[in-house]
Amino acid sequence: MLKLAKIALIIFLVLSNSLKAEKVKVFEFTEDEFKTLKVRKVKGKTSWSLGSNENGNYIRAEAEGTGSGLGKEIQIDLNKTPFINITWKIEKDLSGIVENSKKGHDYAARVFVVKKTGSTALSNRAVNYVFSSNNPINEHWPSPFTKKSIDYVLATTKKNLNEWVTVKANVKEHFKILHNLDVDLINAVAIMTDTDNSKLKAISYYQNIYFSSE
Repeated sequence: MLKLAKIALIIFLVLSNSLKAEKVKVFEFTEDEFKTLKVRKVKGKTSWSLGSNENGNYIRAEAEGTGSGLGKEIQIDLNKTPFINITWKIEKDLSGIVENSKKGHDYAARVFVVKKTGSTALSNRAVNYVFSSNNPINEHWPSPFTKKSIDYVLATTKKNLNEWVTVKANVKEHFKILHNLDVDLINAVAIMTDTDNSKLKAISYYQNIYFSSE
């Protein structure tokens, strides 16, 4: 009877381990990785610097009338890991701007999830998860520069300013709702802090960005 109990316990532990949530990390935020990330300049260049705390590595972004992004080409199977998880913080926000206008289309922090849908970058579709300075969570709208990128508010400084926040979103579901696309694979992820339109100053932090099965 004791042997049977031990066998049952082993089987339970094996099954429990196999059922653990799958996880795909996007960024390591190390010196080596930093050298390999692709920079996309909009106007000027955001200042990026590396740091760490008790929860691991992070990257600090500072922009004043400038804007650039850091991206990585990475294939994520949304059938296995449809949820993006982001830990981020806004130290200085962009209060008062109209974020869905061309003159105010800036965010202290945002994470782009990109699906290639053609041969050029202009044909790609994106969901742009933003840490808004002025709008409530779950609000969304097309970018005023292209309808192929949808801004979606996952956090807001109206609720959380200068404190770390962890958020989660179902990317597969959002591509269907926002773009009417059934997406199995996404092809790239990028972070961006920009103030080139508003000419203001923003300071933000990104940490622990990954995809998960639940």
